[in-house]
Amino acid sequence: MEQKSVWLGSMRRPVRMIAVALTALVALIFLWLVANRIISDDAFGMHEMIRPEGRPLVSVMLWAIAGSILFVSLYLSDTRGAIETEPDGFFDIVSLVCSRIAMIMTALIVIVMFYEVVSRYVFARPTLWANELSLWIAAFVFLLAGQYAMQQRSHIRIYVIYDMMPRFFQKASDVLSLALLLFFVFAMIWGGYDDAMRRFLRMETFGTAWDPPIPGIVKPAILIIIVLVAIQAISNLISDWKKAPEHHGPDEIDEVEIENIRRTLEDK
Repeated sequence: MEQKSVWLGSMRRPVRMIAVALTALVALIFLWLVANRIISDDAFGMHEMIRPEGRPLVSVMLWAIAGSILFVSLYLSDTRGAIETEPDGFFDIVSLVCSRIAMIMTALIVIVMFYEVVSRYVFARPTLWANELSLWIAAFVFLLAGQYAMQQRSHIRIYVIYDMMPRFFQKASDVLSLALLLFFVFAMIWGGYDDAMRRFLRMETFGTAWDPPIPGIVKPAILIIIVLVAIQAISNLISDWKKAPEHHGPDEIDEVEIENIRRTLEDK
């Protein structure tokens, strides 16, 4: 049975169809590139995948991958996990989409590392790009996971004193926490903007055999995503402002997670 739509509504089916079409396009181009590499000496490899100038097929492949990840993430964000909080802030949907992108990227890291292990230990042909690509993807997983943790309120929080405060002081503490976060974001952008722009404009590379532009892309992404985290924090404050105070005990147990673990063990 299909789960209830969270936000796409009637657009859910078209988004799914576009996601399937783009994923199929990626698979077809990938199979063509693999076959062409077997039969041709001038085939495109991973070196060309980050240097698409003058190679229309590589450009189409990259755009198809980006579109596939985006639309699959849009579709997956339209369902809510059993332990996820209900989105109710003005920025929550954006963070949910970003979380699904991080989820897909985690799977991509596993695929890349699996390919490297098979290539190295089965065929004795280690790659020059698997380690750098894994680092590149993992950087975005780490950043987007922080944004998702902020949306889910699952970041580290200490409630010992907070729970003893009256609601007015809890709100004041929330405002103070947000102000400190905004100050940190401002300081990061103030101190890192010029360096990030220099790296981005010259598309600074990693200095390895594959030489991907990891510094030129990740450094600006850090500043962009911490701004998204700050916007999500503002959204949290607004949506939580009129909620009743929550109290957190030391023995809180997530019953849904416990039940899922129990079912997994019973299935085995």
